[in-house]
Amino acid sequence: MLLPDVLRERARTAPAATAYVFLDEHGAETAALTYAGLDLRARAVAARLAAVAGPGDRALLAFPPGLDFVVAFFACLYAGVIAVPVQPPRRGRAHPALPGIVADCAPAVLLTVAGLDIGLPVPASIAVDAVPAHGPALDPRPRTGDDPAFLQYTSGSTGAPKGVVVTHRNLTANQEMIRAAFGHDARSTFVGWAPLHHDQGLIGNVLQPLYLGAPCVLLAPLTFIRRPLLWPTAIARYRAHTSGGPNFGFDACVAHAAKAGVPAGLDLSSWRVAFNGAEPIRAETLRRFAETFAPYGFDPGALYPCYGLAEATLLVSGSVPGRGPRELRASSAALAAGTLRAAEPGEPGRELVGSGRPAPGVRIRIVDPETGQPCPAGRIGEILVAGAHVAAGYWRNPGATAAGFGPGGLRTGDLGQFADGELYVTGRCRDLIIVRGRNHYPHDLEHTAQAAHPAARAGGSAAFTAGRDDHVVLVQEVERGTPPSAAAEIAGAVRAALLRDHELAPGALVLTVAGALPKTSSGKIMRSAARAHHLGAGFERWGDPPVKPAAR
Repeated sequence: MLLPDVLRERARTAPAATAYVFLDEHGAETAALTYAGLDLRARAVAARLAAVAGPGDRALLAFPPGLDFVVAFFACLYAGVIAVPVQPPRRGRAHPALPGIVADCAPAVLLTVAGLDIGLPVPASIAVDAVPAHGPALDPRPRTGDDPAFLQYTSGSTGAPKGVVVTHRNLTANQEMIRAAFGHDARSTFVGWAPLHHDQGLIGNVLQPLYLGAPCVLLAPLTFIRRPLLWPTAIARYRAHTSGGPNFGFDACVAHAAKAGVPAGLDLSSWRVAFNGAEPIRAETLRRFAETFAPYGFDPGALYPCYGLAEATLLVSGSVPGRGPRELRASSAALAAGTLRAAEPGEPGRELVGSGRPAPGVRIRIVDPETGQPCPAGRIGEILVAGAHVAAGYWRNPGATAAGFGPGGLRTGDLGQFADGELYVTGRCRDLIIVRGRNHYPHDLEHTAQAAHPAARAGGSAAFTAGRDDHVVLVQEVERGTPPSAAAEIAGAVRAALLRDHELAPGALVLTVAGALPKTSSGKIMRSAARAHHLGAGFERWGDPPVKPAAR
């Protein structure tokens, strides 16, 4: 059954059941949708949509956090119009990627709320919040599994955004994979705060609950950033079964719990799947989170590392519910040589967190990224993915589609290998830094830099190569309020840590102000954009660190 049919069935069999609840920054319920209410509003918006766009046309979805986005998305599915979710403007300014997205997909209409202006020309506009629910309604148009449902523009953390064509069949296949891998049923209440225009927020937090017939409680991403502990508080209040986010979200909860304490009466015993994905997963993050919240009913076995990407709709692999994460102390020397094996006692190693097993119906192969030939056991290679959830390609981009989607499977661009049946993702092909024949993964260098000094801002590092000799550059943000006199101490600590842990001396170490590094909407560092900025205008220098000038 395709997703539009699922909603229609829910509206028929459980019309008054709550589908979605939205909380404000204080945790108060400000909006809710039943299945019947969502169906009614979506059909009313679809009628307006059908007057300005035909099947296969694109509709840009630009919404502030809230449930109007959900209405608009299902209105597109009902009308046969291809939804294109995008990040809404902030403080009156559009996201830098938006002009390129608009040029690429050529939308026929903008779906938004009254008063929001994206600052770009679109032929028509519909304020979804102003459409009467009881006005003219559209009966859902026929569609097939091969019809595109929406375009998921990639985040741009590794390059220019491209529109992934996700079909109705892809959506249904991945929803079933998530259900089976996570052990979900209609009692699996969700709480989520990921942006709804992002694949984790849309596929995982909005569509999976509807597929199950389970309620979903949503918070705005900025609410979480400002008040991280409202997340576990909502989980406890609504007795949520499933909730998760990127690694930094778990770090933020631990940091705020250390500063302000855990809310009184918190009971996290209902939380059975705490998924962690969308960025490198840190073993120490999982340990600290479990230690902090276990006294409040959190079961460490609920920690659920997973791996996925937009080109595979969302989920590719995941842990086993209730098992907890699998960790491997991998040999640093072997990793540098491109192989994966456990470190011997006393041998330098790096803690890796497994990303679980392939979800039901998913096939994964590890191949040499240059030749495409299967890698022998232990040899790190590119992760290739096949299954009904693999998207149809990139929107009107045959070159990129041919390069990324082939008969052998989806080329993820990610490096990894299996150990004891567990998938370990070690890095990105294009981000890999090779110095004197040794492999260095940027996120490892960045993690080392952030841990080297208390003033090195967590989540505020970027490692890449630059210059004619491709020397290593590391840009590190410094915490606000740090005295400039600490510059030499911070730079020295970072350099010493990189030399100690990686036998690497960066050609340039740039200390910059907090917030200077470009990030995607899901919080990933955009290394290619950081490199371009370094080679162009350069980052604003923090303090007066004794570092080499940036190479041009």
